Amino acid sequence: VVKRIEELSDIAPLHNPPAAQDIRLAWELFPRKPQVAVFDTAFHQTLPPHAFRYAIPPRFYSKYRIRRYGFHGTSNQYVTAELARRLDRPLSELQLLTAHLGNGCSATAVKQGRSVDTTMGLTPLEGVVMGTRSGDVDPSLHLL
Repeated sequence: VVKRIEELSDIAPLHNPPAAQDIRLAWELFPRKPQVAVFDTAFHQTLPPHAFRYAIPPRFYSKYRIRRYGFHGTSNQYVTAELARRLDRPLSELQLLTAHLGNGCSATAVKQGRSVDTTMGLTPLEGVVMGTRSGDVDPSLHLL
């Protein structure tokens, strides 16, 4: 798992290298304790194809897995469950727009407890303007 996290550091350079370092440190400090990996993209595995596929040739998705993965899933999952609890309503009745606001920001559409769309894509750079990232930028901007 650590090797794969390190291999994907180009996709999430602010997140993956420190996460891999923390895992290795935990192995050293607590060699007999089990570790569990929780991936921030897991909540978004319910995205439908029209939300996770880019408008690019299908072969890029098939060959390189270029798609929207979404981020801040752990935060979104917590907020969704907590809101259902506070409203005393089952997840199946909820349609939400959640916002994760910090130096990294994202918005996620949640229907019946499942992520159905999100502003972040292949990397944590895509989406709304953030404290440490530009978010979406028109690709023709450099022509001006």
